[in-house]
Amino acid sequence: MKESNAAQTDLSQMIVPDDDSTTQHPGRVVSINAGKQPVAPTVIAITSGKGGVGKTNISVNLAIALGKQGLRTLAVDADLGLANMDIIMGVAPTYTAAELVTGEVDVEDVLIEGPENVWLLPGASGQHDLANLDDRGRRAFFDAIDTVEDRFDAVVVDTGAGVGSNAMGFASAARDIVVVVTPEPTSVADAYGVIKVLSTRCGVRRIRVVVNMTNSNLEGQRVFQRLSNLASRFLDVFLEHIGNVPKDPVVSRCVVRGEPFSTIYPDSAASRAVDNVAQTLLSSNDPDDRQGAIRLFWRKLLRQGGA
Repeated sequence: MKESNAAQTDLSQMIVPDDDSTTQHPGRVVSINAGKQPVAPTVIAITSGKGGVGKTNISVNLAIALGKQGLRTLAVDADLGLANMDIIMGVAPTYTAAELVTGEVDVEDVLIEGPENVWLLPGASGQHDLANLDDRGRRAFFDAIDTVEDRFDAVVVDTGAGVGSNAMGFASAARDIVVVVTPEPTSVADAYGVIKVLSTRCGVRRIRVVVNMTNSNLEGQRVFQRLSNLASRFLDVFLEHIGNVPKDPVVSRCVVRGEPFSTIYPDSAASRAVDNVAQTLLSSNDPDDRQGAIRLFWRKLLRQGGA
């Protein structure tokens, strides 16, 4: 994950031939990390203070932007009780996280292929128990995802909105946490609430911010500055502004059609903005030294630490 973007693009996919070295899954498509020293996938959590700010749309299209860079990307719908990444991605899952958590199926049965090197682990909608997993349930969910860690180079986790235990638990399991906010005052206030909980309860010291549905870059800068001023006064956390996604008519058009705007309108203003966010995240080398949190791919992180 520390290679240049050019190298990532050149190594996009490799098909393993049907030989003795691939007796388990002949002809399968493998990660660009295959054959190298194991590297834990980059895990990016997308969260927000309130619903209706375009968080899931950003999550889906960010995953696609990473896939276009040649990264095999897993999109995890961790808004388990009110999931809709499948709708925006335009796929129809057979199984969801509901069957995965209960042990009825394996994670391989749940994964569904989407566009541009992206696979989806879909959540379920209207499932109260899933929406209120305890730490043990979340750990079991993470353990299931960990079994496919070698297949992916990046993971985008779409959490629920707000400060519920699921949303904060899934967000704090990621290396990179992105808070999506809009210029609406209620969105800014609720985004600050999420940042406060992540900082004071989860020990997070760096949070990225994407301002969505902006009328101009200046408006996005002002929204971020309001959040940053509040955080610097009252919290021990550093906020980084990694992009603005402008209001773009293609976004709502694609939501109605059930298609990601990054695939249908790759040159649109919204698509270019999300591409820039992906590039910024890929170029980040910030260490993550949080202690004691439940983490995605913790086994591989421990192995790397020991090495």
